[in-house]
Amino acid sequence: MIVLVILGGLYVGANIGANDAANCIGASVGAGLMRYRTAIILVAVCVVAGALLQGGDVVKTVGKGIVSDPITPLGVMAALLCGGLFVTLATFFRIPVSTSQSVVGAVAGVGVAGDLTVKWAKLIRIGQCWVFCPILTMALTNIIYRLLRWGLRRFESSRTVQQFLTITVVVTAGYAAYSLGANNLGNAIGPIVALETQVLDVRILTVAGALSIAMGALVFGRGVAETVGRDIIPLDMQSATAVQISSAFGLHLFSMMGIPVSTSQSIIGALLGIGMVHGIKTVSKRKIAEVVIGWIAVPSMSGVVSFLFYSLLTRVSW
Repeated sequence: MIVLVILGGLYVGANIGANDAANCIGASVGAGLMRYRTAIILVAVCVVAGALLQGGDVVKTVGKGIVSDPITPLGVMAALLCGGLFVTLATFFRIPVSTSQSVVGAVAGVGVAGDLTVKWAKLIRIGQCWVFCPILTMALTNIIYRLLRWGLRRFESSRTVQQFLTITVVVTAGYAAYSLGANNLGNAIGPIVALETQVLDVRILTVAGALSIAMGALVFGRGVAETVGRDIIPLDMQSATAVQISSAFGLHLFSMMGIPVSTSQSIIGALLGIGMVHGIKTVSKRKIAEVVIGWIAVPSMSGVVSFLFYSLLTRVSW
C-alpha cells in the first residue's frame, strides 16, 4: 500500500508538470524566446530548488491543514489517484486547470467519506485565495507591462531592448518555476508526508516529486504550454515578461502563506491583465470559458469521485 501511495504521489507530480509547469514557460515559448526542451530543463532545476527551500508550508497545509485526523494509506492513495485523474483529462484536452484545486477537493472528499474532521474554515480561506489570486495577477500584469513599456522607451538601441527582454524573460520563467515548486509540490507529497508511518525521508520525497513534475512537463506539457502562450492571447516579449513576473509573484506570495493556489489561475489572470492593455477583443473568450469551467468542475468532481471511490474501497477492504 505504501508503494502504491508513493506511485500516486509521483502520478500527481507528473500531472503538475504536464498541466501546471507549462504555465511557467508558456509565455516564453509562445513568444518564441525559448525552445520548449530548453525551458523544461530550466523548470526542472528551479522546481527542485523551490520545493527544497520553501515548499514545506504548503506540504503541511495539504497534509494536515485540510483534515485534522490522520488519513489512512488507503485514503491517501484514493485522494492522489482521484486528484490526478481530472488533471490528466484536462491535459488531454489542452486545458490549463488547477492541480491544487483537484487535490484539495480529493482530500476533502476522502475526509468526509472517512468521517474525519474536515477543517471547513480552512477550506473557505483557501477558496477565497483561489478567487483573489487571478485578480491580483491581473492587476499586477497591467501595472508591470505599462512600466516596462515606459522604461524601455528610454533605450535608443532596439538591440539593447531585445537583449534585456530576452534575459529578463528567462529569469522570470525560472522564478515562476521556483514558485511552482514552492507552492504546488505539496499537492503531490503533502498527503504522503502526513502519514504516521514514514518509509522515505521528506527530502527524498521532495526531490522525487520535483523530478516527476519535470518529467510530466517534458512528455505531456507541450499542448498546455501552447494554449497558455498562443491560444488565449498573442504575446510579445514585453507582455511575456510582465505575465511571468506577476504570475510568479502571486504563486510565491501564497506559498509563504502556506496556501496551495492554482498556477493556472495565476497565469490566466496575468494574461487577462495583458488583455486589458491591448483590448479585451484580443482575448479568446472561448478559451477563457473553457478554463473557468475547468476551475469549477475539477475540484467539485474530484471531491465527489474521491468520496465515492474511498467509500467503495473501505467496504471492499472490510
